[in-house]
Amino acid sequence: MRGKCLAAIVLPRDARIKRRRVRIRRMALVALTFSIIVAVLGAVGIVVPASLLWVSKPFLTPLGLYAAALVRLVLGTALFLAAPTSRAPTTVRILGVVIFGAGLITPLIGIERAHAIVEWWSDQGTAFMRVWAAIALAFGLFLAYAIAPRTPRSDRAGRQA
Repeated sequence: MRGKCLAAIVLPRDARIKRRRVRIRRMALVALTFSIIVAVLGAVGIVVPASLLWVSKPFLTPLGLYAAALVRLVLGTALFLAAPTSRAPTTVRILGVVIFGAGLITPLIGIERAHAIVEWWSDQGTAFMRVWAAIALAFGLFLAYAIAPRTPRSDRAGRQA
């Protein structure tokens, strides 16, 4: 019995598999939600670049910096755990690890440096901000596509006929 978790002892194999699938679906839903939020922020940023500065303001406080780190940690974890059921498992898993790492590093940036980054970013002009917003839109849409549930081949064949 050494090395076995309590769930392995108590639950039958089918129940463990079902619980794991439910956990993966939940993480996929979390990742999909964050992906859509990123895409929406990118779309809004293309239309109204100054709105991105408004969105960043709450994160320029000590508590806000920790909140930004937490968001990145949650998104990274969700991507990593949802990767097996995604359309691009390796890419999604790598992005999850990178975003999780960014979440670990975020508090180390410090408030002064975060202010300096946002100020430099806003000084570059609206065209620069729109380009980054377009990148955020594309990234969010890619993640949403990659995380969205795959359609089984049998379903696709039935719809084409």
